[in-house]
Amino acid sequence: MTATIISDGTVVSFTYSIQDETDEIVEQSDLPISYVHGGKHDLFEKIEQALDSCAVGDTVKVPLTPEEGFGQHDASLTFTDDIDNVPPEFRHIGAEVEMMNDAGESRKFTVTHIGDGKLTVDGNHPLVGKTITFNIKVIEIRAASEDEMANGVEPMPMPVLH
Repeated sequence: MTATIISDGTVVSFTYSIQDETDEIVEQSDLPISYVHGGKHDLFEKIEQALDSCAVGDTVKVPLTPEEGFGQHDASLTFTDDIDNVPPEFRHIGAEVEMMNDAGESRKFTVTHIGDGKLTVDGNHPLVGKTITFNIKVIEIRAASEDEMANGVEPMPMPVLH
């Protein structure tokens, strides 16, 4: 069953781009992302509110401050070590490494600085501390199943590039 407008209990699929404060596009998804409106999801609250009552084909522009989006920089997620303690494949700016804490939780860290025999990794999201704007286009709206209402929408598998 296809719904005509976004309301609680609908599965919404959309494409988006994110612009930074200089209007540069820093992220874009042309593959639709889906969530259950009014249900279980990781969507920013302000974005869900902006999409309420939209129809297929509608576009919305949603500015987010750091507090509404990815938050402020957390210094406890930045670590510096002697470069000799780091495997060679991670010794370049932008290298990503996944690390696990004692509780078994994993987080992705990115190499952000190399100098004076030291290497720094940062586990903060790249957009932390930034005011950003989401540009969203609604692609599809449909009624959510009972399972989707209880558990959210299964994320689409990422394509494997060879």
